Amino acid sequence: MPLTGIEIFKLLPKTNCGECGVPTCLAFAMSLASGKVELAACPHVSEEAKEKLAEASAPPILPVTIGTGESALKIGGETVMFRHEKRFENPPGIAILIKDTMDEAEIKARLEKASQFQYERVGLTLRPELVAVKGESGDPAKFEGVVGQAKQKGGLSLILMSDNPDVLAAGLKACASEKPLLYAATRDNIDRVAELAKENSCPVAVKAAGLEELAELTTKLTQAGLKNIVLDSGARTTRQAFEDQVIIRSAALNKKFRPFGFPTITFPCEMTDDPMKEAVIASMFIAKYGGIIVLSDFRGESLFPLLVERMNIFTDPQRPLATSEGIYEIGGPTENSPVLITTNFSLTYFLVSGYLETSRVPSWLLVKDTEGLSVMTAWAAGKFSADVIAPFVKKCGIESKIKHRKLVIPGYAAVESGGLEEELPDWQILIGPREGAHIPAYVKAWTP
Repeated sequence: MPLTGIEIFKLLPKTNCGECGVPTCLAFAMSLASGKVELAACPHVSEEAKEKLAEASAPPILPVTIGTGESALKIGGETVMFRHEKRFENPPGIAILIKDTMDEAEIKARLEKASQFQYERVGLTLRPELVAVKGESGDPAKFEGVVGQAKQKGGLSLILMSDNPDVLAAGLKACASEKPLLYAATRDNIDRVAELAKENSCPVAVKAAGLEELAELTTKLTQAGLKNIVLDSGARTTRQAFEDQVIIRSAALNKKFRPFGFPTITFPCEMTDDPMKEAVIASMFIAKYGGIIVLSDFRGESLFPLLVERMNIFTDPQRPLATSEGIYEIGGPTENSPVLITTNFSLTYFLVSGYLETSRVPSWLLVKDTEGLSVMTAWAAGKFSADVIAPFVKKCGIESKIKHRKLVIPGYAAVESGGLEEELPDWQILIGPREGAHIPAYVKAWTP
């Protein structure tokens, strides 16, 4: 049985140091008992207490890692139903489906898509992570060959799909070292698939014919010593699959029902033949609450919106996206190019840099670390004032790259121009536009 908050409190150091982000040890204990924080947040807990608190500190939905090395994908580990309560921890993986009955050209084309579809947005690389290889032929040798091709492509984690343990075993011969997800253990094959998962230290997915059977199967796997489990309730209609996702999440988080305390896998690819409808269904499962979303194919016009949606939902709402501080060269600037400065809020940076690129005027863009705050917010917080900007301009190295001494500050920070003239007496402080859309016209009129 999970420990109560008071029982946990008795095992904590009771220093009330606040380093965990919670004011008191009692408050931390209550949050730990409810699954809202992790034990690792306490820097002073003893090793003996860690052992006793292992069950209480485990997240209600256990994390599962698929793959190894840099391509490893971590899913699960969730502690809240709604993002605004804290944050969502691990973004769902997006997989492309490859069947071993496809011709060689199609298999190669899909593997190319899986590795080449990458997008840069607000300083992040957005990409799918998984290839799901389905043993539709039932031929172990054929399945092994396709899995081998997927492994050779590299950079992607694998899902091996078959209800035949012999086929899964053949696939493992080609990629056991990659720690693929074995899909799936069912009522008919659970013992053999569990053996394969244990022998190869691989995560395993459970497929059931409903939630009641799902709980029975996961209980059997956990009793066998397996903890890296992914859940599939078996629903293949949009409504039922959605209901099952919510029930599984709620039971794990609110009822502490351990048989459902694992991430899920969903199959929009099996719910419709319409590619755009499939994308809509996938978008629903990204929000609620798929751990893996398997698509029939990747198309740029539908994959990109899904990746952006995932990025937005799984961004920590308490920590804005930030760009690294430094000097950014836009369009190959020279010693006579304009110098502008802005904050490191990612959206601000990408808007400003985008407008500079649109202007086709090579420019230097200085990005000051303001802890991810926008210009107005950073200025109001004292993080984008003259006494902060001036030392950065002096130390960043821009003076060695240009002949002139003209600095363009955002229009919303115009009030700092006087202070900057005092702090940077050798510089001419120019007030730029208040709106990013006016930047192209402004820099086109630039004279050094």
